[in-house]
Amino acid sequence: MKITDARVVVSCPGRNYVTLVIETEDGVTGVGDATLNGRELAVASYLEDHLCPLLKGRDARRIEDTWQYLYKGAYWRRGPVTMTAIAAVDVALWDIKGKVAGMPVYQLLGGAAREGVMVYGHASGDTLDELSSDFQAHLDQGYKAVRIQASVPGLDHTYGIAPSDGSVYEPAGGSRPQEDRWETTAYIDFAPEMFARIRKEFGYGVHVLHDLHHRLTPIEAGRIGRALEPYRPFWIEDPTPAEDQSAFRLIRQHTTTPIAVGEVFNSIWDCQQLITERLIDYIRASVSHAGGITHLRRIFSLADLYGVRSGSHGAGDLSPASFAAALHVDLSIPNLGIQEYMGHRSPAEEVFTSSYSVEDGHAHPGDAPGIGVEFDEEAAARFPYEPRYLPINRRLDGTVHDW
Repeated sequence: MKITDARVVVSCPGRNYVTLVIETEDGVTGVGDATLNGRELAVASYLEDHLCPLLKGRDARRIEDTWQYLYKGAYWRRGPVTMTAIAAVDVALWDIKGKVAGMPVYQLLGGAAREGVMVYGHASGDTLDELSSDFQAHLDQGYKAVRIQASVPGLDHTYGIAPSDGSVYEPAGGSRPQEDRWETTAYIDFAPEMFARIRKEFGYGVHVLHDLHHRLTPIEAGRIGRALEPYRPFWIEDPTPAEDQSAFRLIRQHTTTPIAVGEVFNSIWDCQQLITERLIDYIRASVSHAGGITHLRRIFSLADLYGVRSGSHGAGDLSPASFAAALHVDLSIPNLGIQEYMGHRSPAEEVFTSSYSVEDGHAHPGDAPGIGVEFDEEAAARFPYEPRYLPINRRLDGTVHDW
């Protein structure tokens, strides 16, 4: 079953997505997500100029061999652009294999290990009253787990707050990145107040998550983790930049609050120490940024040996093809923790048709053959790429800080 064509489609049905389409001589088509938020065209070029020419004529059934060929054959390994491109190829090939077999991909991965995948949504507000209202709205939709973010008093803008007009809160768009301001002390004082309000109003029967977005030092992260312990967070996410994996030892010494990290990781080597030394509780690597289904399963298998559970990134900056692929992995692995779910803004549904469902706080990929997502290239052509950037963060004195 030879690959006859591989093409890249960049479109913006609500936000920018890079989609890889692979066709075989038998007329079977597979799709994969190659979106790298804010750097979409870099991945599109990597695919078009380097990988797609190599795919034509290869046997679409040899997924593992193709993965190794693209990874080891590049010599310059890893990195978000390379691994996102490889991920798109990998998912598209799994999609093809599932369609040929007449099975959903999760069946090819060993079958379902559970009935559904618990997901969490994002509640936010400019005030605690607004956060509370949004939190209730998520409970009304059936969520059993909700991430909370609220504006920090004294700061003009806080990460994770959805605008009142319903527009995408990131990336900002335009020819230059939006610049935010940050002050750690104000945040550390405010976060326990935010948790206290939610727990007092809604109790402890629902999981509550929170994203620190890489902004604290290890000792600051330990301090906030300890302050939040009485409110039993499901996790605190990305407490400190994870380039230095050993930094998480210090956090562990100061708090028992569970730690999640990894949405910016793109290989097993980025999280090897964090997992094998049990410095984290949840690994958040995503199927589209960590080498596809093939490599993500390796990461989760390593994590399972050390009692670390999955919690994959699933923001709206990944297309429905990515979310579907993630659900197939989630459903089949033994160590699922939770799956992020933000949904996709209209008119994404005009471009992507999906078989997955989200109900009563749980998701299922559906039983359509392959990953269960169909991509309409003609519809995608109606939504051309729009240059956009992720924001930049500065401290109040003007120093560039982690966003």
